[in-house]
Amino acid sequence: MKERFLAYIQFEKRYSPHTVIAYRNDLEQFFVFLDNQYKIIEIQEVTHSMIRSWLVHLMEEKISPRSVNRKLTTLKSFYKFFIRNGVIIQDPMRKISSPKTSKHLPLFMEKDQMDLLLDQALFEEGYPGVRNRVIVELFYVTGMRLSELVNLKEIDVDFQSDTIKVLGKRNKERLIPFSKKTKLLLKSYLLEKSKEFGPDESLFLTDKGKKIYPKMVYLLVHHHLSKVTTRDKRSPHVLRHTFATQMLNNGAELNAVKDLLGHANLSATQVYTHNSIEKLKRIYKQAHPKA
Repeated sequence: MKERFLAYIQFEKRYSPHTVIAYRNDLEQFFVFLDNQYKIIEIQEVTHSMIRSWLVHLMEEKISPRSVNRKLTTLKSFYKFFIRNGVIIQDPMRKISSPKTSKHLPLFMEKDQMDLLLDQALFEEGYPGVRNRVIVELFYVTGMRLSELVNLKEIDVDFQSDTIKVLGKRNKERLIPFSKKTKLLLKSYLLEKSKEFGPDESLFLTDKGKKIYPKMVYLLVHHHLSKVTTRDKRSPHVLRHTFATQMLNNGAELNAVKDLLGHANLSATQVYTHNSIEKLKRIYKQAHPKA
């Protein structure tokens, strides 16, 4: 049963490998619990009270509410799939409530920090420095995800329309525009890459000419952001948050930012409006005589 569902989300829903692995782990944990506590392995025998006891078990194990909610999302998708296929009639998830989670505002870099990093040439010499400079620039000016950047190809960059084609979640393509400044940087980088390694379809390569990989990109972004900030989180996702926050702070429409980020729902984008509101509050306190 489990493998049938995982094949469905992998090949029909086209979920990312990372998501499929997460779903597999959640389901394995759930069924191990059922076997240990109730000696049950068939999904038709599972009741909502058994699922609730699993939730209590997770909480007792100090699993965060956010992680518990993700596991519940897995189970909801799992049972919805088998109800739709007529394997089960009653959905045990209907009576399950998700634990409340505290909302954290997305962390982002300030504009002057990014200006310092990108305009003061705080990068290495040669190919690695040019590549790292462009990678940080693209995260900052496009808001793309780490997985999206890693899989970019040279043909995805269109210098005629000044856009870059990104393959997002569930294989959804989107076009993101870039500026003339970014265009010059990309052309300079491609020239340097060609001199160093010759033709290669992947846009970004390692120092040895292999395709870049997520851990490498994460570490290089972390390293370069540490030059302008001491905060703990210094990741590509922080640059994605920075892109969204600065776009909204400068008057971009919420729907436009949603499309640029590749969000499926507007609710995922609305979290960035809180940062804009906080900025307005600071301005109000500084400028209004009665604040």
